Amino acid sequence: MVRATERRVGNASAASRPAGFEQRRRVGPQLGDVFVVIHVRTVSAHPDNRAAGAAGKSDLITAGIPERETCDTGRCLPPYDDARCHDRPMKLLSRQSRALPGITGVARVSRRSDTLLGRVGHKDVVIIDHLDIDRATADSLVKSGVTAVVNASPSISGRYPNLGPEILVASGIILIDGVGETVFGRVKDGSKIRIDGGSVYLGDELVAQGTEQSAESVADLMIEAKTGMSSQLEAFAANAIEYMKRERTLLLDGVGVPQISTELEGKQVLVVSASADNEAQLKSLKKYISDHRPVLVGVDGGADALRAAGYTPALIVGNPESIDSETLRCGAEVVIPAHTDGHAPGLERLQDLGVGAVTFPATGTTEDLALLLVDAHDASLIVTVGIRTTLTDLLDRGRGSTASTFLVRMRVANKIVEAPAVAALYRSRVSWWVVMLLILAAAVAMVAALMISDVGGIYADLIRGWWNQLLEWVEGIFG
Repeated sequence: MVRATERRVGNASAASRPAGFEQRRRVGPQLGDVFVVIHVRTVSAHPDNRAAGAAGKSDLITAGIPERETCDTGRCLPPYDDARCHDRPMKLLSRQSRALPGITGVARVSRRSDTLLGRVGHKDVVIIDHLDIDRATADSLVKSGVTAVVNASPSISGRYPNLGPEILVASGIILIDGVGETVFGRVKDGSKIRIDGGSVYLGDELVAQGTEQSAESVADLMIEAKTGMSSQLEAFAANAIEYMKRERTLLLDGVGVPQISTELEGKQVLVVSASADNEAQLKSLKKYISDHRPVLVGVDGGADALRAAGYTPALIVGNPESIDSETLRCGAEVVIPAHTDGHAPGLERLQDLGVGAVTFPATGTTEDLALLLVDAHDASLIVTVGIRTTLTDLLDRGRGSTASTFLVRMRVANKIVEAPAVAALYRSRVSWWVVMLLILAAAVAMVAALMISDVGGIYADLIRGWWNQLLEWVEGIFG
């Protein structure tokens, strides 16, 4: 039997010490030190030992005391004997951790990737259901520093060559495809999971199995996907016609665009959307923003990007759930895209923050609605940051947003320009007050030079003579 007690070393009086006690010079622990004394009572099969155990005799082993004898008040411990310790062994159990293969991380679980991006952190494992991962989603995941992406659907379905999987794999992020929807019922958000190959483990339990993609497999899938471009273009044309029928009054006449208090008429507008290269593009536009003072419009995470770059947006268009609270409170006017039935996602959050907003019920992406809004309020020029509209980017968006983006760009084509073009063509203009300051400085320098030079008096006499001649000429005219 093992029993642990706490002993405090003290100075016992001579009367309390047992007979035969010999005082030794103490080395190490002093008055007030605390030690743990382990009482070990061992009873073997021998009758004498059983009798000793029944009598309550015990051996004391003191942990952490370097001396052979240890005394406390009224008791003296016997000398420490290695042989006796081996005669009465204590078996100490230790748990050895077994290193498991693969990588581990905290699971961030959501069927929709757009609602998950705002709460993904470094070294997290993202579990989503995203057919054909697009470039914008991949850029956001790379920026967040995730370790792995587990997709319930195929990341490349073959409909068209989407760019997201290639970006993820090239950035060293593990990509596992086609694990199925059962993973959402077995893995909770915040759980610690392990990934080994194409397998997903919760502890030692296998919870999902898929295909781990590599650079070679992604390249092969991209080649196969290019064969599906023709059918994808046909579907795009059909979607464009359907969107035109559904939103023709909005596209042609601006019916349904809300009224806002932000003044946009005749002004240049800078529309910033969430993108991985927002910081670089805003930096390249620094002189343009300083000289022209455009109205700053943040779209979803683009509003946070403007504040991170040191600017304050005048207008915010997007779902408040994807925007930081401090950004929403910065004083900007907020416009929330709403469904055609009037439901506005994120409106409750604004009400909790005490921020007012107007709704914009229409179909299409948030970027499209922002462009229609500033165009309907007669902005003279629209500069976009983070909005890509190449053919590959349009097809890469998927999920029904391609048609609206294409038609909206046609609607505002006469006044829209992308940030890289502005940065390449714009040259900083010199203000008139800078020119006047340079002229004044030059004049002061000339006067100072004449005053300290030897010929300064000659020039002064010459100027006086010209002044006197001018006065005599004026007097002659009026005399």
